[in-house]
Amino acid sequence: MLVIFLAGLACLLLAGMSALVIGKRLRLATWVAVVGVIAGSTLSLVAALQILLGQPAVSARFTWSMPLGNLVIGIDGLSAFFLLPISALSALGAIYGTGYFASHGTSKSSGLPWACYLGLVASMAVVVTAQNALLFILAWETMTLASFFLVIFEHRKTAVRQAGWIYLVATHCGTAFLLVMFLLLGKHAGSLDFDQLAAATPLTGQLAGLLFVFAVIGFGTKAGFIPLHVWLPEAHPVAPSHVSALMSGVMIKTGIYGLIRTLGFLGAPEAWWGILLLGIGLSSGILGVLFALAQHDLKRLLAYHSVENIGIITLGLGAGVLGVALDSAPLAVLGFAGCLWHVLNHALFKGLLFLAAGSVIHATGSAEIDRSGGLSKTMPWTATCFLVGALAISGLPPLNGFASEFLIYYSSLAADLRSTVLDNTLLVIIMGGLALIGGLAAACFTKAFGMVFLGLPRDRLPGVPHEAPFSMLAPMGVLAVSCLAVGLLAPLLLNVLALPVLVCVGGTIEMVSLTLGIVRQPLAAITVTSAVLLSLIGALLFWRQRMLARRVVNSAVTWDCGYDRPSARMQYSGSSFAAPLIKLFGFVLGSRTEYSPITGLFPAASHLATHTPDLYQERLYRPLFMSIARLLKQVRRLQHGKLQVYVLYIVISLLALLLWEMR
Repeated sequence: MLVIFLAGLACLLLAGMSALVIGKRLRLATWVAVVGVIAGSTLSLVAALQILLGQPAVSARFTWSMPLGNLVIGIDGLSAFFLLPISALSALGAIYGTGYFASHGTSKSSGLPWACYLGLVASMAVVVTAQNALLFILAWETMTLASFFLVIFEHRKTAVRQAGWIYLVATHCGTAFLLVMFLLLGKHAGSLDFDQLAAATPLTGQLAGLLFVFAVIGFGTKAGFIPLHVWLPEAHPVAPSHVSALMSGVMIKTGIYGLIRTLGFLGAPEAWWGILLLGIGLSSGILGVLFALAQHDLKRLLAYHSVENIGIITLGLGAGVLGVALDSAPLAVLGFAGCLWHVLNHALFKGLLFLAAGSVIHATGSAEIDRSGGLSKTMPWTATCFLVGALAISGLPPLNGFASEFLIYYSSLAADLRSTVLDNTLLVIIMGGLALIGGLAAACFTKAFGMVFLGLPRDRLPGVPHEAPFSMLAPMGVLAVSCLAVGLLAPLLLNVLALPVLVCVGGTIEMVSLTLGIVRQPLAAITVTSAVLLSLIGALLFWRQRMLARRVVNSAVTWDCGYDRPSARMQYSGSSFAAPLIKLFGFVLGSRTEYSPITGLFPAASHLATHTPDLYQERLYRPLFMSIARLLKQVRRLQHGKLQVYVLYIVISLLALLLWEMR
């Protein structure tokens, strides 16, 4: 089984090196890369499914020259579960990428992007299967560098280079905390092997709490926790769309994986760990969707929704940790189950939405929401796929987004807490927070779908919008069908969660399966009811089409406000649609409005525009890094360019060390 996974990993690495060697022969490099990704992902998927269907966990240990442990790779229930979205989305993204890279002409005819793509896929697979901290960090850094080069694919643009550097600096700041955390864990256990870290004597309360905070900062930077998210809305919009889908759908989840895995090294969690995660999840979910609602760029809107969904995942994670701390099996099992299932579901619908956004950009040449309109007439397949993704991310049944959120809801309802008012208040906050996030997400995607695909075109486009090629549409279709299938089969798929949840909560597989079973009946009732309603709507639409097939159907505007010839300028814009909610939460968003009013009997052109900057970047990180830059500018005075001065620095340092040793 592990041999199958290692063979898949070898396929990815060999295909990546081959694509790099082939270089400017784009067609050949593309085919080699795509075949390599599909072969490697398929083998990884087979190995993961065998584990999830009941095969025992496997590992392989190799000696190497690195200190404090061995090179260990293994697949258990948790690793296998994370391999599912990595394998599936990587293969579909590669197929989509054939059309994307081909549309950029000969100026981008290099094998380097494909080599980086394959390196990203391989490094993510190693991250979730590494059983040694040093190997984990090496794969983590490889993943960061590969994704960095993909983010700056359009490096000739200043905004792209800036976004790439923000991403690189942010992720390396997070990695610094991980290095310190693993060094302290290795010093305590005497090894960096994960099995030794887990088997070591329990950490003291203060040290365990400190390492937990380091893990939250280090892994939370990659995951996109607020306020550590600032790289995410910068990097995702500028990256190629299939890379954005892979980074948002899968790569940021490696932060969730790392955090869950680290919890197993820190001993029994304390209640405040779960409360902290609940607070991070609630703030990330609500603020993420609010900032998304205020965006005008479609991919930037989707990027903030990644922050929102990471918040939902963290709510489930916080509920699970709190359940373990308070010895509540339903809260622990269903919380972790909702967290993990939303990891998979988010990969499906967010991958779908980013690919659909790429199709829109391919057709219109712009990601600006207010420039589009009426695209459903010329791009019906893209519109349908985007609509499925929008319904799924809004948590509406019977699509997959509802199922995982329902588990987090139900964890609060089923929690058998008999403790303080605070504990039960936290559970009410979970339910209220999820409800608010879901309502705002529905409003945001009503805006996104309505402005882009409905109504009339709001701006002149370079040409007539058209559907993307089949290589770009096919992966979108597979993901759309998957969103529906996973939602409809949700009651039957609960058993797949048993092994990964067991890794998180401990206990026995019978206890985990029994606890998961309590949610099967209510989930099945809602799913079946929703499926019946969906079938009824489909039958009515089919009957309507048959009835109108032999009739002449005239179309007219629904409401013209008394105008003889209404134009596209009279439609809602994205800003005007979202204005009531933006105004309501203006104290959080800090939106700026540029408005030149209509004056006089024969007014000239008026202007209304809104801009919502990321407050954390503007008010926290930008001033902080500007202060650091000013400080470093003063330090540069020590560099005179004179060799004798540098020798003097060395002599002074040596004298200081000698005095320190002689004291």
